[in-house]
Order: sequence, then structure tokens, then C-alpha cells
Amino acid sequence: MERREVAAILAYIGRLDPRTIRTVPGEARDQLAQWHELLHDVPFATDHGWDVREAIRAQVLDSPYPVLPVDVTRKWRVYRRDRLARHTDPTPTADPDDPAAWQAELLGTRKAVATGTAAPSTHRQLTGGGPTPDVEARLRAIGSCIPPAVRADLARYRPARAVREADIAEGLPDALGVPCQWCQAARGEPCRGRRVGPDGRARGNVPRATPHPTRRDLAAAELTRQGAA
Repeated sequence: MERREVAAILAYIGRLDPRTIRTVPGEARDQLAQWHELLHDVPFATDHGWDVREAIRAQVLDSPYPVLPVDVTRKWRVYRRDRLARHTDPTPTADPDDPAAWQAELLGTRKAVATGTAAPSTHRQLTGGGPTPDVEARLRAIGSCIPPAVRADLARYRPARAVREADIAEGLPDALGVPCQWCQAARGEPCRGRRVGPDGRARGNVPRATPHPTRRDLAAAELTRQGAA
């Protein structure tokens, strides 16, 4: 801040807390010099949430003691640290083969964020806006987010899903769309191999590549019921 801005701040503080007012010319001059020395690198206000008047007003409300210039400086440093903590350096547009220009742009962006003249560049977050146009065009061309060649390579690692996709492609009912009454597999989960032991209890819990026949029958009956409805 410039000296005239610091003088305006002292007048504002005097209206909120008359204890800070200095009427003796020498004391007022020393007070202005002290405040300007500690606040010369603190902006009066920025476009991104900082206003020195709000910081002073909060300090007056929170503390019973007169406002000191270090109170304002500390609030500004907290504000600056918070902005830099939320900032992730975007890739500079400068030529990577020019280290000086690359570093200058990187430091310039950080300085703009620290001084409040630019907003922090945060990480991109997932949104519900749907895929971008290039992704939509690719999905229309491929028919799926997984290309057929990749899907074929993955079939050996997820046999139950491969059988399910093959059944749906052939027009058969989706057996995994209903729970299994034999192995108690939930909807969407593969069936489990269950063997009945001599004591009548189920043995084994290995995932099956193919669903149980009773589950296929249940899926077919569910499909018929939905068609009749």
C-alpha cells in the first residue's frame, strides 16, 4: 500500500477504535511511518477475496486490544499461504527448451496468485457435464468405451463378464441381472461354485465363469414377465 492508503486505513481504524488515534503531530507521523513500513507489500484490496478493511474489522471484533500493523500483516500472510496451498502450477505456455522463459512464466503465475491478482489454478475435478465432443465421436465410431480388440484381450481375465456380454450379444437374457437362488449371488455378481458335502452343507466359494442354470431360467422368466407387462 502507498502512504495515502495507509493514512486512509489509520483513519478507518480510528473510527472503529478511537484508542488508536494520535493527535500529536510527531506521534501521528511516526505511526504512519511504522504502518507503512509493515504494510507496504500488503495490497489494499484484490479481486479475489482480500480487503484490508475486512481484515481490520475482524481483528477489532475478535480482539479487545488495539489493532497493530502486524495483525494486518499476519492476516495477509495467512491469506497468501492459503491461496498458494490451493494452487497447482499449470503447464507454462513457454517453450520447454527455453528454461529461463519457462521458469519466468512459472514464477510469474505464482506471484500473481500470491498477490491476489489471479485466482489459484486448482486440480480439475470430475463433473456431470458428460463426455467432450471428441470422446462422443470416438464412442459412436467404436460403439463402446472399450475397443473390441482390448475387450477380447480382457476376456480371459474376467470370464464371467465375457460370458455375460456374449449372452447379451446373442439376445439371451442377462442372467446376472437377477440374483441367484442357488448360490445366493447378488444381482450383478458372478455365481459361486457350491458343492454339497456329506453333511449336507455347501462347500467351496469359487467364482464361476457361467451362471447356474436356475439363474438363467429365472432371468428368462423375468424377461418374459417384463414383456407381458
